[in-house]
Amino acid sequence: MTSSEGSINVYDHCRVVDRKKQRVQCNYCGKEMSGVTRLKFHLGGVRGEVIPCEEVPEDVKKLFGGKLHERRGRLHNQVHDPFQHLPGKRNGCPDDNAAKKPRRQSSESSGDESEEYEDTDSMSEDDLEPAIVSSRRIDLQCSVIGDLKEESLCKQNKRCIGKFIFETGIDFKVVNSLSFQRMMNDIHGPGQAKYKIPSCQELRGWILKDEVKEMHEYVKKIRDSWADTGCSILLDGWIDEKGRSLVSFIVDCPQGPIYLHSSDVSASVNDVNALQLLLDRVICDVGVENVVQIIAFSTTGWVGAVGKQFMDRWKTMFWTVDASHCIELMLDKIASVGEIRGTLEKAKTISKFIHGHVTVLNLLRDYTDGHDLVKPTKIKSAMPFVTLENIISEKRNIKAMFASSAWNNTTWSSTAEGKRVVELVDNALFWKRAGIVLKITRPLVRVLCLVNGDDKPQTGYIYETIDQVKETIKEGCNSKRSQYMPLWKVIDEIWDGHLHSPLHATGYFFNPSFFYSTDFESDSEVAFGLLCCVVRMIQNQTIQDKILQQLDAYRHCKGAFGEGSNTQQRTSLSPAMWWSRYGAQYPELQRFATRILSQTCVGASRYSLNRSLVEKLLTTGRDGIEQRLLSDLTFVHYNLQLQQQHSQLGENYGIVADEIDPTDEWIVDDTPEIGTRNGDSTWKESGKGAVGGEGPSFQVKEEPW
Repeated sequence: MTSSEGSINVYDHCRVVDRKKQRVQCNYCGKEMSGVTRLKFHLGGVRGEVIPCEEVPEDVKKLFGGKLHERRGRLHNQVHDPFQHLPGKRNGCPDDNAAKKPRRQSSESSGDESEEYEDTDSMSEDDLEPAIVSSRRIDLQCSVIGDLKEESLCKQNKRCIGKFIFETGIDFKVVNSLSFQRMMNDIHGPGQAKYKIPSCQELRGWILKDEVKEMHEYVKKIRDSWADTGCSILLDGWIDEKGRSLVSFIVDCPQGPIYLHSSDVSASVNDVNALQLLLDRVICDVGVENVVQIIAFSTTGWVGAVGKQFMDRWKTMFWTVDASHCIELMLDKIASVGEIRGTLEKAKTISKFIHGHVTVLNLLRDYTDGHDLVKPTKIKSAMPFVTLENIISEKRNIKAMFASSAWNNTTWSSTAEGKRVVELVDNALFWKRAGIVLKITRPLVRVLCLVNGDDKPQTGYIYETIDQVKETIKEGCNSKRSQYMPLWKVIDEIWDGHLHSPLHATGYFFNPSFFYSTDFESDSEVAFGLLCCVVRMIQNQTIQDKILQQLDAYRHCKGAFGEGSNTQQRTSLSPAMWWSRYGAQYPELQRFATRILSQTCVGASRYSLNRSLVEKLLTTGRDGIEQRLLSDLTFVHYNLQLQQQHSQLGENYGIVADEIDPTDEWIVDDTPEIGTRNGDSTWKESGKGAVGGEGPSFQVKEEPW
């Protein structure tokens, strides 16, 4: 065995016999001893501590011996008074009894060196020279400190692994995998201390207990912030494979989201009163005075029925619907409009043909630097438009590929399907219409990216953002009323029917970047929203009156508001931060505005939590201990995920997904052969431009796209 100074590890040369008593056994001679310090003296052949090992390899002996002699030399240089490190001594003076103790002289020793070392190992401190006692105690103290540090590092390693397993939801049995153990140990590289892999029992025991305790402390810190900023309760509902209706409750605020708990509402889906009582308990848990709004995950089903009665039941808060979900509904309806649907179908034809044949796909990748046409997204409604944008960006490469000799040499170039796709790629009208579709849908897709990826609460922005979306769509349609009005109608129906809340209009009013701009419009909808929020959120009549009076200072830039109204201040700070800095002169108005501007307008869909653990938790049949264990694991699992995702917001955390679903309709061809309609095998361009049936249309009377 060989060793090097850079890779010295005493545990490579012993076997732990009793971890609690810290007894180890030498790998070379089999001698047992207490503590690794004695083992180092034993291996290094250093006199005065324990019998030297006679079987240890010479290079190991030199390694440990050299280290120990070097350390002893440093210690003797530091110990000017041989008694100064002894406990119980003052001013470096030994006590009288110690001074009277006889010291063993070297001439009194008898026998060979082995016997001398054996005697030394069993000597008491009273038999040793004071300097040796001091050095020995320092060595033992260093050994204890080293062991404590090692134990602390060991626990830290195990907790780090445990946290990873809890967060990802991996089966605890992964720690028994040899591949997992090798992976963890290889992280340190050869010669480094090995990672301490926790056992399944430790994961279920002290590690989970410590993580639960730490997470409760984190959750408490989040809860303490609700009194100042208010919070939003997010509902995350779904139907699992067993047909159960399940819902999780998440509380969101600027400090971060936290997971509360989940419930099985299968027995109550038709009982609105029972559902209201469940929601009442959640609100009381969060604190009635803290809740500003409930954000539902859908406009239909049991959650839609509860929403219709909620604001009559609770007069101090609002019921809203996930903005991301509402924008998805807008995109779905826009995708069904005649010309847009036809254009998407033709783009889908190109992507399915290319992705459906390995030879063609590999050929295309040669032209696109390895990129595919299909762009996967976390939000399904956005995928057709994101993919269409990608296809347009690769237009030059797609046309070059189909015009190449490499394509002409493939078997697919001579098929009817291949020829029809080439004809479509060469069709200038298709590309023109694709560009128009992109212009009028890109704004909504960008809003999805904004609300899902921005780390700032969006309640102060969503009102103005939707107006900007409509204006951008109008421009994309060249201000032709017959083209943009059907799209505006789709947006207005969902905005007025589900998405819009008085909170959004009030957030627009209190957003200084809009309010102090030259194009701010305080119409009747904004005025009503502001009044509605004051009446519902502020129950104290005196405070209501103060807020209404202080609004005049905000409107006319009085006091600190004037200082903060310049362009740089009102655009560089988030609206809530702006109010925190410039609204102190008007505390009632400041608190009111800050609570509104601190709210999100996006629901639980933003966090895309894995629901499998909740489904397991809500399945009955296990004993109380196991149920409690699973409950703790669920609490830690979801809050770790929420904590991590909150920290990633604003850092490219958008709607683009990492993987493509291989069964997606933009990849798999599950429709009749392309280009065939009423027996016609050619592409027919018409005003409607639809493929695969009739649908809503712009009814364009001017020139077609």
